[in-house]
Amino acid sequence: MAARFSVHIRGDGIAALTCAHLLTRADIGVSMEAAARGRVPALLLSAQAMHLLGDIFARKDLFTGLHRIHTRRVAWGAQGEVLAIPHAGVVVSEQTLIGRLPTPQASAQPGAFTIHAVKPLPDATQHLRFGTQTAASMAVTLRSNADAGACHVEALDDGWLFLIPTSAAEGRLFAVGTDAGTLLGASRLIAPAIDTLAATGAFETSPAIAQPLCAPTWLACGSAAMTFDPICGDGTATAAREAILASAALSAMARGEAPEPLLLHYGSLLTGAMRRHLALCLEFYASGGTGPWWAEQCALLRQGHDWCTAQLALTPEPRYRLRDFELVSTETQSPS
Repeated sequence: MAARFSVHIRGDGIAALTCAHLLTRADIGVSMEAAARGRVPALLLSAQAMHLLGDIFARKDLFTGLHRIHTRRVAWGAQGEVLAIPHAGVVVSEQTLIGRLPTPQASAQPGAFTIHAVKPLPDATQHLRFGTQTAASMAVTLRSNADAGACHVEALDDGWLFLIPTSAAEGRLFAVGTDAGTLLGASRLIAPAIDTLAATGAFETSPAIAQPLCAPTWLACGSAAMTFDPICGDGTATAAREAILASAALSAMARGEAPEPLLLHYGSLLTGAMRRHLALCLEFYASGGTGPWWAEQCALLRQGHDWCTAQLALTPEPRYRLRDFELVSTETQSPS
């Protein structure tokens, strides 16, 4: 009797828990290894991301009681005109969101296949980064007249600011580019909304992708596979989509399908997602400012976009499509 297909998951974030949930639902044995990393203090989830996670975990109440964002106030480009754009979303810490997700029933035995949802990846792997953006992260208290239902984005000469209210009186500020003090000193939109602030850390925000993304016995998922620039949002939804695709590929392997075309499909779809993200980032950065910092980031984003294009030119047309959390071969389907 053949051994049951099983998977070992390194990590315990959104991507890891989504993989564990979907694989367990597909009757695939799962073992998990907790990650030694800090949690993201504030995630801004769009309506699309909420719908996706609610659908995956079959939980309509997953976001009940969280702080709601109804508007995105944006001052972007040379004119600096402030636009108020409707935005239906919620703010939640990664730790709180993880605490609301179901805990998978893990097996005691490590699996033969590994999902790396946290760094480090296997030795031969590198992360290609397309930019030099770093962000300072700060906890802030808001002024009494600040709109706690609106997030704020502001482009300045040497970077940009992003303010996310996390309650009626508090928020989280991200300063990307030069130092936060310089950016706040030139700010007209965000600085007036802040009463006090305290620096709490820094992290890289430039887009990055693992190379390779997978091998015969493992694949990278979530932030271990790709990281997106927060200017576009969608990081949590992207991690969930990666997990859906990864779980579908492994479920197909468990049914006896050949691993190589499934892993090729997984890698090419993630590369395509990175290419689309870089194109969107280019639109934002090309219009954000005209100084040397903005020009440098645009040049690096273009290099990344060209790299993704070259990689995709070497891959065949997709042989699968996703249907109800499963990968279905397009070569065996009858015409509809």
